Amino acid sequence: MKYELNKKIRELEPYEPISGTYKIRLDANECPENFPDDIKSQIKNIIDKIDFNRYPDPLATEVINSFSQYYSINPELVTAGNGSDELIFLIESAFLEKGDKMLVVTPDFSMYNFYSSICEVECDSFIKDETLNIDVDSLIEKINSDNIKLVIFSNPCNPTGQGIIADDARKLVNSVSALVVLDEAYMDFWDQSLVTETDKYENLIVFRTASKSIGSAALRLGFAVSNKTISNALKAVKSPYNVNSISQSVGALIYKNKEYLINRQKSIVRNREKLYNGLKKLAEKYDSLTVYNSHANFIFVKTGQAKEIWEYLKSNSIVIRYMGGYIRISVGKEQEVDETLCCIEKFFKG
Repeated sequence: MKYELNKKIRELEPYEPISGTYKIRLDANECPENFPDDIKSQIKNIIDKIDFNRYPDPLATEVINSFSQYYSINPELVTAGNGSDELIFLIESAFLEKGDKMLVVTPDFSMYNFYSSICEVECDSFIKDETLNIDVDSLIEKINSDNIKLVIFSNPCNPTGQGIIADDARKLVNSVSALVVLDEAYMDFWDQSLVTETDKYENLIVFRTASKSIGSAALRLGFAVSNKTISNALKAVKSPYNVNSISQSVGALIYKNKEYLINRQKSIVRNREKLYNGLKKLAEKYDSLTVYNSHANFIFVKTGQAKEIWEYLKSNSIVIRYMGGYIRISVGKEQEVDETLCCIEKFFKG
């Protein structure tokens, strides 16, 4: 008899990021700068001390302690993951049972919905308003009326850069019995976090990542912060050695360089404002651009010429993200921001 793949994976295509070498890469919301030589030297020394013949610490104690000190939270409330993606899949598969329904918001990070399909969990969508913002009262009403067991969304949002303020997030958590997962991957660029408050709630998980402002996307290091009950459950259902020793050791070191990280974070925010203001000026000249304010490290733009702009920039060795009728431009170094704005203006003039 012939083996066949099941329907849920039969037609899936592997994720394929843009390949090739480009002068400027602003497509993946990465930190625009690598670490300086002194931190790289510290990393090399740390790697030399790793026992490669041993399994990693199953509780990721050192990196969790370093992460917790950076954000001033209790390390007992933190679970480390192989990127936030692992944590998303883990929570959707372990915290939901057959017949349960979860909710995402639209538009948002596509992997929330993707993993629900792999877990065979029914997933509904809450549509944002015309300004791409969340009506929190309407969201609460839908969660309660539709018996939603889990709601997950990014705050600030990827890809829009919009977000709900902390008071609205608290209102949401307090108004529903569903498990609320706030993905704060980009919250280092804003000041509306609930990451220090998770022990106050029975139904809240907050994600953080080392991939954005921390500048360590290569480590694939994510964290879930929650109360002790949820945190213990996460540690029980995760794989025993889910975070490798290199990521643990290097991550622990990087979080200790707090002054450097904070200063670089501020630099990214300054360049974000430069990119936003530059695009707003272009939007005043050319009606086909609608530029959204952002609390993250990218700017979201609506335009009927999205594909043409994306292709033109790519032909000039600048890569951004094309998203149907929108483009998303990550914040680069100051010079990269200037070159990208100049190239977009040339597109319209040309």
